[in-house]
Amino acid sequence: MLNRRDFVRRGAQAALVSLAAPSVARAFPAPLAAPWGAPDRMAWWREARFGMFVHFGLYSVLAGEWNGRTDYGEWIRNNARIALEQYNTMLSRFNPTAFDADRMAALAAAAGMKYLVITTKHHDGFALWPSKQGDFNVARTPYRRDLMRLVADACRRHGVVPCWYHSIMDWHHPDYLPRRDWEKGARTADGASFDRYVQFLHAQVEELLTWYGDIGVMWFDGEWEGETWTYARGEALAAHVQRLSPRTLINSRVVGQEANGLEAKLSRPKLGDFGTPEQKVPDRGLPGVDWESCITMNNNWGYNRADDHWKSVPALVGLLTETASKGGNLLLNVGPQGDGAIPEASVERLHGLARWMKSHGDAIHGTEASPFDGLPFRVTRTARRINCFLPEWPTSRELLLPGLRTAPQRARMLGEVTRESLPTRSVDQGMVITLPDRASDAVCSVLALEFRQPPVITGA
Repeated sequence: MLNRRDFVRRGAQAALVSLAAPSVARAFPAPLAAPWGAPDRMAWWREARFGMFVHFGLYSVLAGEWNGRTDYGEWIRNNARIALEQYNTMLSRFNPTAFDADRMAALAAAAGMKYLVITTKHHDGFALWPSKQGDFNVARTPYRRDLMRLVADACRRHGVVPCWYHSIMDWHHPDYLPRRDWEKGARTADGASFDRYVQFLHAQVEELLTWYGDIGVMWFDGEWEGETWTYARGEALAAHVQRLSPRTLINSRVVGQEANGLEAKLSRPKLGDFGTPEQKVPDRGLPGVDWESCITMNNNWGYNRADDHWKSVPALVGLLTETASKGGNLLLNVGPQGDGAIPEASVERLHGLARWMKSHGDAIHGTEASPFDGLPFRVTRTARRINCFLPEWPTSRELLLPGLRTAPQRARMLGEVTRESLPTRSVDQGMVITLPDRASDAVCSVLALEFRQPPVITGA
C-alpha cells in the first residue's frame, strides 16, 4: 500500500494531466450543448422506464458474513467495524473469474432493462477499474482486469446504455473526512485534506467519463456528510461531469439535502436530472419531477449468502407496473457473488421478467403516468394508447375507465395470439370494455386500448 505522502503525490500528479480516452463505439449521438434536465438529454432515460442496478465490489467476497454474523452487505466494513489494514488484505482474495459482463448485459436486455448502472466504487473506496488515482483498485488484485471496460463493451453489444454508480464517500482514502466514529482512535485525521480528496474524486470521475465512451448516467451516492460535502462541492462536481460529458445525466445525490435520510430523496432535487427514492415507490409518484426508484430483489444490495428473502416474479412485475404507472423508472438491483457470478435466484427472476416483458414491454417503455385517479388497477399511457394492468382477473367482465370519452380504435389483450378486438361501449361514467372470460397472462394481464388520436379524458 502507498503511504499518505506517496498517495497524495501520485494522485495530485495524475489530476494535473488530461486523461486520454480510447477509441470506442458510442452509445448514443454526439454530445449536444444542453443544460441539465433538457428534454433531448432525458429522452432516452424517460423512454427506458426500466434499468438494472449492479452492486459488486470487494465486499462481495465476504458474502455478508463477519465473525459469525451473517446480516451484512456492501456496508460490511463500516457495520462490522473492520480495521483498514485488515480490510486491505481482501485485495488478495478478489478474483471474480466467473464475472461475465456479456451474460449480465444479455440478461438485462432480455428483461427489458434499457440501461445498467454498476458500482465503479462504493463507500469502501475500492475501484473496479485500474485507476491511476492511488492503488486501491482492481489492478492490485489477482484478477487485474478492467471490469468497467468489460461492462461498457458488453452493454453496447446488447443495446443497453452503460451507466456508472460512484460513491462520494470513501472510507479508504487518507484525505476523506470525517472518519468513522469507531475508527477515530486507530486512524486519526492528522494531515488529512478534504480538498485533496476532492481533487482525487474529480480525477477518478474524469477517468470514468473519458476512458469508456459515452456514459448514460453518473449515479452518485454517499453525499450526506454535509460537514465536508457541501452544496458548493456538489455543484462543482456536477459541473465537472457536464464539462466532460454534456449528455451524461446526473442523479440528485450529487449534493446533500437539507433533510436527512431517505425521505429527503422523495422531494424535488436541488441539483441533478432526477430524484432517487430508495426501496420504495412514492405513494403518488413525484408530479413534475423525473424520478427513479432503486429497489433490491431481496433485502441486500451487495451479495449476502444468507439472504433468501427474494421477491417473487409477480411482485417484481408489480413494482415495475406501479413505478411506470406513477411516471417513474425502476432500477432493479442484482448483487453478484464474490466470484462474479450472478446468484441463480436473481437469474430466475430476470428470466421471469423477460418472459413477461416479451409480450408486455410496450406497456412500460415510452409510457407516462396514469391519467386516472382512484382505479383499483394500474394504468400507463402514450399519446394514442392506454394500458391497464390486471394482476388479478376481475370478477366482472365489464371494466370501466371513468371519464374516457373517446372510443378506442381497438381494445385487445397484449400477448394473445388471436389479437381479437374486445367490445367497448360508451356510458355516462366513461368507457366500458368487455373482457375475455379468462386472464391472458398468469403473472399480469394487460388490456391495451389503441386510439387514432389522443383520447379525451374528463376529470383526469
